[in-house]
Amino acid sequence: MEKLKVENLNEKDLEEKMYNEIKTLIENSRKRIVSFVNIEKVMLYWNIGKNIVINFQEGKVRAKYGEHILENLSIRLMKNYGKGYSLRTLKYVRKFYICYPIGQTLSAQLTWSHYLELLKIKEEDIRNFYAQECINSKWEVRDLRRMIKSHLYERLLVSNEDNKLAVQGNVINTSKDLIKDPYVLEFLNLDKNYKEKDLEKEIINHLKEFLLELGKGFTYVGSEVPIRINKEIYYTDLVFYNRVLRCFIIIELKRGSITHKDVGQINSYINYYDKHMKDEDENNTIGIILSKEKDKTIVEFALPKNSEIYLSKYLLHLPSKEELAKELAKY
Repeated sequence: MEKLKVENLNEKDLEEKMYNEIKTLIENSRKRIVSFVNIEKVMLYWNIGKNIVINFQEGKVRAKYGEHILENLSIRLMKNYGKGYSLRTLKYVRKFYICYPIGQTLSAQLTWSHYLELLKIKEEDIRNFYAQECINSKWEVRDLRRMIKSHLYERLLVSNEDNKLAVQGNVINTSKDLIKDPYVLEFLNLDKNYKEKDLEKEIINHLKEFLLELGKGFTYVGSEVPIRINKEIYYTDLVFYNRVLRCFIIIELKRGSITHKDVGQINSYINYYDKHMKDEDENNTIGIILSKEKDKTIVEFALPKNSEIYLSKYLLHLPSKEELAKELAKY
């Protein structure tokens, strides 16, 4: 640590400076300790799972012996080491090893609680996708749980036909990789008679959750942002910037169906931003119209060719897999 420069500090300022530096040391140390404890816990459970599979099951998925052996083990372990070794936990650590047989593939960035959520996913490719997204986006456990419940993987597949999702998470190379359809906004507090202004207001009130739903690299610019076209002043509903693609994102909100007029309006906003707001080394502005309903005809015939305009539906509840499949089948 650098020596404190105290020549021009009074006692109060010196104390404050010392406190802040020591506070930083303590907090950084605690983070390292938590990280170390997490890694140790994950590897302990992995090794216990390996022991059970190798010895109890002779390396096979199903056990040769009766489950009562695990029950007895659990009772003895809990008696000496606490509740962290319940029968349920032993079954999870067994599954943990079966799903991740190579210990080197485990990530130090994921906690045991993350892995517990991932183990609930049967399909290996989908499980790998969510694990990678956790690492890439630094999701907390509640974020991971919410993304699984909102079927993020299935929604992103609509714009990722080459299925790179399973290996690398959601790789963003083009504007299409940013888009979800539908967007899930179950965190908004809206009654059935809400208006477009209510929708916008609630999104601002839940900006953290909305940014999480938007995905990687989004930063908030503003709402009701005024732009002047000729002598008229228009107000864009929401404006964001994406650091990954280095471009502005304009989002217009619709309570009902999208019309040709809506497409023309957001196209004007995009042209304005490309001409007056973006720098030369930045990419073209992207427009997203979020609506409660989505008309396939508008998608096919109203969008300009090679445009950066996307029409997506939003849902105000977490959809079931069956409901989501019906939604995706429409388009």
